[in-house]
Amino acid sequence: MNYDIFFSISQTPVRGACPSEAEMFRNFFDQVEAADELGYHTAWIAEAHLSTEVQKRHSRPVVPHWKGEIGLNTDIFQMAHQVFRRTRNLHVGSAVTNIVCNGGPIAAAERIAAFASLHGLDPDETRKLRIGFSAGRFQFMNRAYGIQARDAVEAAAWPALRGQVFWEACEIFLRLLNGEALAGADVSPTILTRSHFRSDADWERVQQAARESGATAVDQIEIPRRWDFDVLRIVPTEWRQELVDLIIGSHDPALQVAVNRWRAVKVFNLSITRPEIIQATHDRMTEAYHPQGGPWQRSFMPRTVMVFLNAQPHLSAAEQEAAAQQEADQALSAYWTALEGTLDPAKVKRAANNAIIGNPDSVARQVAERFHPDDQLMLWFDFFNHDSARVIENMRAFREQVVPQVNERIGQS
Repeated sequence: MNYDIFFSISQTPVRGACPSEAEMFRNFFDQVEAADELGYHTAWIAEAHLSTEVQKRHSRPVVPHWKGEIGLNTDIFQMAHQVFRRTRNLHVGSAVTNIVCNGGPIAAAERIAAFASLHGLDPDETRKLRIGFSAGRFQFMNRAYGIQARDAVEAAAWPALRGQVFWEACEIFLRLLNGEALAGADVSPTILTRSHFRSDADWERVQQAARESGATAVDQIEIPRRWDFDVLRIVPTEWRQELVDLIIGSHDPALQVAVNRWRAVKVFNLSITRPEIIQATHDRMTEAYHPQGGPWQRSFMPRTVMVFLNAQPHLSAAEQEAAAQQEADQALSAYWTALEGTLDPAKVKRAANNAIIGNPDSVARQVAERFHPDDQLMLWFDFFNHDSARVIENMRAFREQVVPQVNERIGQS
């Protein structure tokens, strides 16, 4: 089993305290240096754009009750240069980069080429930048860059169309990374049909909007390209492709397959995903994964896991267990209250059921029982926790007290 680590860099109050931006970044670098020392494989860094606090003033705020900022990392490339400078073995990953906003897929592809060119100047460099990419979770970040409905038809179709915008962005992004000279007209058109919508009523609303706009045939509706451009190619072109991994943050099975027509693209998944969906994804990717990447492996789908570990030596095993559960309940309750404005005990319970909670012995048992020996776990220690010393203590306890027990259990199974 392989162990990565996830860093949220989320500047939100925890038990009444909210660190400054400088403190948040200093804590992150302390933790990432510790992760390197402890032998974690990849440091995955959350990405966000624009102030969550200010978006609460919008007419359509998406997280109106969140206090502070969901994340302070807005640029994985600058962060990665800093991390590589401070560490020796750690890979860096984005979890995840939004390729729709902030310049769109063309700019995202060119930034990767520029980064890899500089990072790869040292011929002995082998550490990778792992680009998790998606269309972003929060629409206010995309709207600021013009990614929203452009007319009545798109407004009616938007819940389904926003996913198709990401399809268009993925094709542009991946083909440019392959070194193609590409024009907007070379990209597959976006054509909406009934299959894109959850209900007949949803599709009928789009068809009616199309009729009112002057369309006569509405069995399928072609949407004008979001990115329409003359032929171009990104530069630099002579960058070391082996230093970049691509991982798509999408649960759309068809898109997971489609992106692998152009390039080897791995898949993100979450610990809350049902086991049958996890297995179905592995089965699908075994067939669909691009030959460029070699045979599909379970480690190609990193899985996010919240960890609430208490290994404090002054406590008994039972006291550690109880303290870890209390820490989990407090953090998860604060999270759901911030996200939705009210506390839903059922959601807290479901999240706790999917987290790893306890003392080193019980955490080792949970990991060994719940995950496949070849899984890649992305461990989240800083969830609603600004006590950096304690976060590092938990990271160390996991590597030194949990991992050996997991290995022993796997060896015995």
